[in-house]
Amino acid sequence: MESSHPLDSFFQDALRDVEDIIQELITDEKILLVLRGGKRLRPLLSVLSFKACTNGNETPKQYRGVLEGAVMVELAHNASLIHDDIIDGDVKRRGELAYYLKAGVDNAILIGHKMLAIGFDMALAHGPRTSKLYVDTWSKTLNGQLTEVNFNSKDIDNAKNITSDSKFFQIYSTIIDLKTASLFSAACKAAAYEAEVSDQLADVLAEYGREVGFSYQLADDLADLEKGERIDSVVIPLLARLEKKSLKNGTMTGKILRKKLEKNLPEIKVLYLSEIKKHLRRAEELSQSPVIPLNQYKRMLQEAPPYIVNMMLKEIEISI
Repeated sequence: MESSHPLDSFFQDALRDVEDIIQELITDEKILLVLRGGKRLRPLLSVLSFKACTNGNETPKQYRGVLEGAVMVELAHNASLIHDDIIDGDVKRRGELAYYLKAGVDNAILIGHKMLAIGFDMALAHGPRTSKLYVDTWSKTLNGQLTEVNFNSKDIDNAKNITSDSKFFQIYSTIIDLKTASLFSAACKAAAYEAEVSDQLADVLAEYGREVGFSYQLADDLADLEKGERIDSVVIPLLARLEKKSLKNGTMTGKILRKKLEKNLPEIKVLYLSEIKKHLRRAEELSQSPVIPLNQYKRMLQEAPPYIVNMMLKEIEISI
């Protein structure tokens, strides 16, 4: 019988609290439908970061504040997923029909905007620092989406600019940083704000969250590639857009890169794992920062990144 990980119990308790606050704060059934089935990784990491700051000595008001902040980030995250599915034409999300196919594109777009508005309203109630964090983070997420959508725009209009693997994966990494890592970072920083700690500690936790988010997205994409899926992976939509641009330009750049991706999957797998480990090491270093109070939750911060990544890689029977 497998022994449970120390984080299992903590995350289960935190997840229950997050789900309770979602049900309390969100009354729109359409939004609740969109939120259903999410892993809640950003909220869970937010609660853990908060506990690392307070050592569990927070007031009920402070704890409620961090839960509200977690919902705020989760709303923005799920709004971005609605828009992603429409843009990429994906038909499945979390094992079910994508929301825009259930409700129609117009309704889906507007529900996404409504979620963002609710999140911003919540951020305003938490003061100017949290409000600015929310706006800045959504701006980064939006820029990541725009970079992905405009992958074949004038910035890289000449297909020769992206014949190299390094150029392609440079853009790929930028998109991950903006779309995924920024939301993980915001979740941790918002938690630090609720704990009323120093800006230095808030910045350390923000960078920690960014590294966790980066490693998680890489693991997510690796799992998709290994399973041959094209749902959540960032790299597949990029290749699809590149192929369309290549055809217009009379080149084979996109097709060549896709074939290289499929043919060299074992080598790419090694590259992915190397990059994941790099970000995990950086997250571990940040979790050991002397500005983070020494308590049981600091140790959990160190254990959380590989725990989260291995949950994803378990699908393809890999462990880091």
